Amino acid sequence: MQEFRVGSIFGFEIRVDLSWFLIFFLIVWSLTENLFPLNYPELSYSTYLLMGVGATLLLFASLIAHELAHSLVALAKGIPVEGITLFVFGGISRTRMDAKTPGDEFQIAVVGPLVSLILAFLFTLIWWLGRGAGWPVAITGVARYLGAINFLLGIFNLLPGFPLDGGRLFRSLIWKITGDLKKATRIASWGGQFFAYMIIALGFVQLFNGNFLGGLWLVLIGWFLASAAQMSYQRHLIRSGLEGVPAQELMMRAPETVTSDLSLATLVDDYFLHRRYQAFPVTENGHLVGIISFNQVKDTPRTQWAKQTVAETMTPISDTITVRRETPMTEVLEKMEQSGLKRVLVTCDDQLEGIITAGDVFRWLRRMRELKKVK
Repeated sequence: MQEFRVGSIFGFEIRVDLSWFLIFFLIVWSLTENLFPLNYPELSYSTYLLMGVGATLLLFASLIAHELAHSLVALAKGIPVEGITLFVFGGISRTRMDAKTPGDEFQIAVVGPLVSLILAFLFTLIWWLGRGAGWPVAITGVARYLGAINFLLGIFNLLPGFPLDGGRLFRSLIWKITGDLKKATRIASWGGQFFAYMIIALGFVQLFNGNFLGGLWLVLIGWFLASAAQMSYQRHLIRSGLEGVPAQELMMRAPETVTSDLSLATLVDDYFLHRRYQAFPVTENGHLVGIISFNQVKDTPRTQWAKQTVAETMTPISDTITVRRETPMTEVLEKMEQSGLKRVLVTCDDQLEGIITAGDVFRWLRRMRELKKVK
């Protein structure tokens, strides 16, 4: 995912995936061109546009409130939370670990839909009071929409489709019954995929019956949920496999480095064309200063390679791309995702000790699974 930071609330970083802009403009267009003109035909187009933008912004504020509730309860349960990311179909709280008990899982999952239903009640109350007090239709119309959409979001998230909140509630119940989180996650993932395929089938029925837009939405939502269910289960397997494992267990020690004053042309000719590595740590006067990847060189015009140096192209050293030898691998994975480089540098007192790539992680996990099969 390509995402960027927009701010923070209560210490939680708020990030927006680029896919969010697609749904933002789609919702604004739908409200401005269809819903509001259909329900309130006496207003001007500029009013519809203002209502559409305002309603969409408040909708995403509602989504943040929903995810913020998850994050606050998770933090209260001792689960580290990186922040909240908004994407094409809603939002997600980025946590470093799963809940510790089925009860914690249940409480963390149920609070989000509860907040959505509370918001639905409050916006509906504003609509009811405003209509009685003679408030402008532009205000009561937006409040009515937000009341309805938050109610639908609350109910939708309670459906038993993992990784929706309802699917997590289902997982917590299976976990409580079986005492096995891995088994509960697998069953919940199967249930989520079945639920998603039912939505896709309903979407195709709508398409064949002439409801193109509604059917397309259902197909997209179903496809997203099916993919999310599979990815959530795989993510759980990776996390559980790396639980308690420090970075030093997976790192490649004493990796080859390059100096910051090298030209990109020399870097390509002497290193990338003669080594299997996709990135090299960068040093300057013996000190680690950054990392340079093959993709960074490839994205630089070839005409610049002879005069542009590694220092001018590399990713400078930062907390995002460095970890200590004792850092848990679950946290290392989070940093890999944040940096977008798919690798981190292991350091001690500003000295390079090793490097860990995404390939190292998956090879280690595959080897551990193979060894568990040996009797």
